[in-house]
Amino acid sequence: MHRDLFLGFVKIHILYHASHEEVSGVGLSRELARHGYALSPGTLYPTLRKLESDGYLSSTSRVEGGRRRIYYTATPKGKKALVKAREQALELVDEIMEDT
Repeated sequence: MHRDLFLGFVKIHILYHASHEEVSGVGLSRELARHGYALSPGTLYPTLRKLESDGYLSSTSRVEGGRRRIYYTATPKGKKALVKAREQALELVDEIMEDT
C-alpha cells in the first residue's frame, strides 16, 4: 500500500483512540498491530509528534516504573477532524459498495 495512503488510515486510527482515552505510543503500536498495521517506532512516533504539532493531539508526560511515558489525547480540533474523516469514510464506503 502506498505510504501516504497507509499513514492516512493510521492517523484516523490514532485520532479515534485518542478521542476515547489517553493513549501511549506503546499502546497504540499494539492496537494498530491488532488491526494489521505493522508500524515501526520510526514511523509511529514522528506521526504522533506531527499530529501534536498540527494541533490534533495534546500530550502529557508521566514517569511510570522509572520510565517516562507520553500520553496523547485528541484536542477539540482532532475530534472535529475525526468527525469529518468519519463522514468522508462513510461516503467512500457507500461509493465503493455501489460498484459490487
